[in-house]
Amino acid sequence: MASLPMLPTSLVGSYAQPSWLIDRERLGQRLPPRVLLNDLWHVQTTQLEEAQNDATIVALDDQHRAGVDVVTDGEMRRESYSNRFANALDGVDIDRPGEAIDRTGKTVPVPRVVGDISRRQPVEAPFISFLKKHTDKPIKITLPGPFTMSQQAQNDFYPDAGSMAMAFAAAVNEELRDLFAAGVDIVQFDEPYVQARPDAAREYAVDAINRALDGAAGPTVLHVCFGYGKHVADKPNGYAFFEELGACVADEISIECAQPRLEMDQLPILPGKKIHVGVLDLRDEIPETPELVADR
Repeated sequence: MASLPMLPTSLVGSYAQPSWLIDRERLGQRLPPRVLLNDLWHVQTTQLEEAQNDATIVALDDQHRAGVDVVTDGEMRRESYSNRFANALDGVDIDRPGEAIDRTGKTVPVPRVVGDISRRQPVEAPFISFLKKHTDKPIKITLPGPFTMSQQAQNDFYPDAGSMAMAFAAAVNEELRDLFAAGVDIVQFDEPYVQARPDAAREYAVDAINRALDGAAGPTVLHVCFGYGKHVADKPNGYAFFEELGACVADEISIECAQPRLEMDQLPILPGKKIHVGVLDLRDEIPETPELVADR
């Protein structure tokens, strides 16, 4: 990977999908889907991959013009950060979803685990060659973390949620290894539910995360946050599960700071970890000035 500046910039992962690709109004009216919602796409299935390719090029171009140091694919092929990968796994009944309580207390449809979880084929790795044709910047790809996936599923097979999380971790680990083999520079796990469910996280989150990170051939990031700004308005000014992340083997920790007005001196120090600081308030539709970001 090319050398980066002292304070490199990157998206967390997702970028706004164009309205010609997906129904943004319906997406904005609901919480991020946990199950597949194919009817959200405005493009026919036979042309969907080509349309997602076009949207990815647009997202890359925006990042290039903005001077972003580490680019992502903008998650243009996903309906949410987690549902594409989770529903691509064997052991998940995508035709008869289950139910779970989300972090806002609402009951939502989720993947229903009915057998041994396994990855039948790569999910994101096949598209890395396309990305590399359209950027010479370092590439970061995100995957849903195993603990968060265990909280976004109905368990009808494993003896407990911890066992299910470890099974998700094995599948995520296979994808991580394939991503690095395909030429990705950085892999990030999204684990917002360690903040939402700290008690369960203390039982098995770090073990599952470390299993998923085993054998990583490059830098790894763990992202934690308080949820989408539009849907989670009241955010605490501290993390309920943070110091424990010092025991995970991720190289870097990415945290949301702007919307909850979180001050870095309120957080415990994690020796040996680099910290990604989220400096944009995504609930505020007015773009921040460079001066405001620097002040934060």
